[in-house]
Amino acid sequence: MPERLLFPEGFLWGAATASYQIEGAYDEAGKGESIWDRFSHTPGKIWGGDTGDVACDHYHRVAEDVALMAKLGLQVYRFSISWPRILPQGKGKVNKAGIEFYDRLVDRLMDAEIIPFVTLYHWDLPQALQDMGGWANRDVAYYFRDYAAIVADALGDRVRHWITHNEPWVTAVLGYMTGVHAPGIADSRQAVLAAHHLLLSHGETVRALRDILDDATQLGITLNFSPAYPATESPEDAVAAQKADAFSNRWFLDPIFRGHYPEELQERFADEMEEWSPDDLAAMAAPIDFLGVNYYSRQVVHADPSQRAGYRSVRVQESRYTDMDWEIFPQGLYDLLTRLQRDYDPAALYITENGAAFKDVLEPGRRVRDQERIDYLHDHFIKAHEAIQAGVKLRGYFVWSLMDNFEWAYGYSKRFGIVYVDYETCERIPKDSARWYHDVIAENGPLAKENGKGTGVS
Repeated sequence: MPERLLFPEGFLWGAATASYQIEGAYDEAGKGESIWDRFSHTPGKIWGGDTGDVACDHYHRVAEDVALMAKLGLQVYRFSISWPRILPQGKGKVNKAGIEFYDRLVDRLMDAEIIPFVTLYHWDLPQALQDMGGWANRDVAYYFRDYAAIVADALGDRVRHWITHNEPWVTAVLGYMTGVHAPGIADSRQAVLAAHHLLLSHGETVRALRDILDDATQLGITLNFSPAYPATESPEDAVAAQKADAFSNRWFLDPIFRGHYPEELQERFADEMEEWSPDDLAAMAAPIDFLGVNYYSRQVVHADPSQRAGYRSVRVQESRYTDMDWEIFPQGLYDLLTRLQRDYDPAALYITENGAAFKDVLEPGRRVRDQERIDYLHDHFIKAHEAIQAGVKLRGYFVWSLMDNFEWAYGYSKRFGIVYVDYETCERIPKDSARWYHDVIAENGPLAKENGKGTGVS
């Protein structure tokens, strides 16, 4: 029998989702318009003209979905709150029905003995606040703090784990610099302001929630990471990798853990960055209890003086890629976790997202044989275990995603779930990976080597 790699006692296994990607009910029960409602209804923005109007219809299927989580053996469910469902205008009057929806969800999770892990912002800003400038407007940082306090006051008697933001880098860069995400702005000045205000809102919210919630509460933030590797051993590519790391990883890491922005970033955005207030930088560095890590792939970079960034990403021809065209590189997770622990020493780490999209096919008999996903997860679990053995304070692992859903600009064309969703009927069908993951959770770790690669699903 192959060796099983056991994770530490108390290690938490779960899955993650986000409000706009699964809830649907986009204009029901008093919910306000979000930037993703507006963006997805704008022709040409989303693949196939898809929207999140219905998505997975989770809003109407909470009981079914929590029962499914329990059947899969999940110990944790990471989900996000829809800000416009709570505050339709982003501030002011609270929508009671919105609070009641999440109240019911948390109660059902508690009844099923599943730990709720709440993300306060996963990209669906109220459109009313975007009309005021969105994250480029400093006031929105304080509106976010006030919104967070309302949610914490309603759910804080049961929720003990809170994430302020999911991937604020994506909000700033894809939303305000490249414009491929809502609100669809392509302006580097606004992107730099948005990033600063996102960081400020994080720090101000951590401070506010410390006053509202008890000492047992854990507060953190989730950042997306793409470790940067030089394409060659040349000194120029080594410098390029440092620049890429500053832009992709340290832009948010350094202010949160060190109270300042990376020098390389300040050089790159010399025309956009201001002389930030020391008070702002101090707020951003408010102590947190954990760092959430979202990891999917790495970047390999080559020096390119013709680019403003000073580098460009290159494709590794011999590697395997997911349906998102992201390189499969499990070693990157080990390298990232050990680097984070060594250089930033967070009190605890959680892998809040890791997973892969593949071209899943629903076969006759209602089965999805997603061996590639099992292999992907297995190999990343192995690297997470190695990182723990190397001293990383990793406390949990949440697979992205619980179910197939609205994949932002890709609409419904990419499937990340361990549960297949038939978008015509919204039927949920656990894939082979879901049954495999159930066994991993039950045994608190994967087999070191399963059937020669990474599966024991029959």
